[in-house]
Amino acid sequence: MGDLKSAKLMYLKGALLLLAALLASALLIAEKPTLRVVVLLCIAVWGFCRAYYFAFYVIEHWIDPSRRYAGLWDFATRGLERRRAERE
Repeated sequence: MGDLKSAKLMYLKGALLLLAALLASALLIAEKPTLRVVVLLCIAVWGFCRAYYFAFYVIEHWIDPSRRYAGLWDFATRGLERRRAERE
């Protein structure tokens, strides 16, 4: 599969991802509508967003500008490959 080039399709993809996140969050809260569930869900979403920001923006702009990743899978596999190389 090639890279997505169309701005309209990128916006559609972003909107669909936001819709999926909102729907999943609403269903989780509907399952057990307590303040604790809402707070924990908010913390989990915030933590994942910060981790994603770190994985791409922080590493690419501040830690090592020569590193570029195609996605989270690429980030994880390169990290594992680097650890294996360091052990050998």
